[in-house]
Amino acid sequence: SASNFSFKTHFSCRFLVVLRSSSAPAMVSADDARTLVGVLGNIISLFLFLSPVPTFVQIWKKGSVEQYSAAPYLATLLNCMVWTLYGVPMVHPHSTLVVTINGTGTAIELAYIILFLIYSDPQKRLRVLLFVLVEFIFISVLTVLVLTLAHTPKERSMIVGIVCIAFNVMMYASPLTVMKLVIYTKSVEYMPFFLSFASFANGLAWTAYALIRFDPFIAVIIPHILLSFSLPSF
Repeated sequence: SASNFSFKTHFSCRFLVVLRSSSAPAMVSADDARTLVGVLGNIISLFLFLSPVPTFVQIWKKGSVEQYSAAPYLATLLNCMVWTLYGVPMVHPHSTLVVTINGTGTAIELAYIILFLIYSDPQKRLRVLLFVLVEFIFISVLTVLVLTLAHTPKERSMIVGIVCIAFNVMMYASPLTVMKLVIYTKSVEYMPFFLSFASFANGLAWTAYALIRFDPFIAVIIPHILLSFSLPSF
């Protein structure tokens, strides 16, 4: 009948539309791509934070930090704390992946510093403790000032973002503090290769993350270029 023909025609058209839709390639949104790269960045960053584990196993076995410097761990601790502040919703909304990895990094770096303190001589231990105290005071004051004096996420992101850039440079430049020792001893024992390589991969991942949905503070190129200067030394 005419009604059956109309029903079959309508059903066939709907079936073809669904079939074409299901066979069409799915488009990945910018947000999905950013999340995927951010998760990859979290994984690489975690490897970066865990890369000094062999160094601290060696320190534990020898019972001394010897000529190892605490500078990279102190710089990374401060860097992680300011980036955690940058990623909280009151400062920079929709930055959960920034908070998760930097919060994790803060905990890991604190563990390294505690081990460093245990196996340091009294003079070096006191110096490291003073640096840690200054860092905690700094991040506490910065948090209070930003949340009370800046009234919009844009203003807070600007202030904390500038601070993040400064400390990002410090973190990536900190391995250069042992360059003199490497040249003097003609040995890379105190400048682990995997730490440098993980830093390089980490810089690439987070630069890509920031460029997908542009974030000027994460995407700033200078800190990521700085780490490349340390690669030839390994």
